[in-house]
Amino acid sequence: MKSLRNMTKAELAAFVQEHLRRKGIDVVLCGGACVAIYSHDKYVSMDLDMVSTQLIAPKRRSYRNAMEAIGFTENGRYFVHPETKIFVEFPAGPPAVGEEPVKEILERHEATGTLKIISPTDCVKDRLTWFYHDNDRQCFEQAVLVARENRIDLDEIKRWSAGEGKSDRFRQIRKRLEKVGQK
Repeated sequence: MKSLRNMTKAELAAFVQEHLRRKGIDVVLCGGACVAIYSHDKYVSMDLDMVSTQLIAPKRRSYRNAMEAIGFTENGRYFVHPETKIFVEFPAGPPAVGEEPVKEILERHEATGTLKIISPTDCVKDRLTWFYHDNDRQCFEQAVLVARENRIDLDEIKRWSAGEGKSDRFRQIRKRLEKVGQK
């Protein structure tokens, strides 16, 4: 098996997810690590946010036991490993973007296992949540990075933005999210 220090973010996330699945814990990768993966590391994230997809989320003890079995130790709300600077966090679920559940979870096959990750469109919505509600310009730029590198559904983002009460804001930023071949 590949050393953790030599794994990409996607490989490390898939490795952790595969191990958790064997322990009966199902999670999806969300947050900044998705931006890093979808932007081909034009954005740097040092954590992996893994959100439970289960109706009844596992207890913290279950995460701790599973992570310790693969060499991670708990440090506050994070799990760290001596072979990597990337740390793992388990935010409360279910996976959501603003007021809605995540619409699409993709499965990518990595050398270390199957990675469950929110779609590029949901990743853009996730970043826009922070921009819309907290005026976080960095998250807006992250959304643009993902939109430039991936096929996203602008009609879906428009619909979702209306549900967030942000149709005006979406109209203001739509051009930045568009790219050749997208509507």
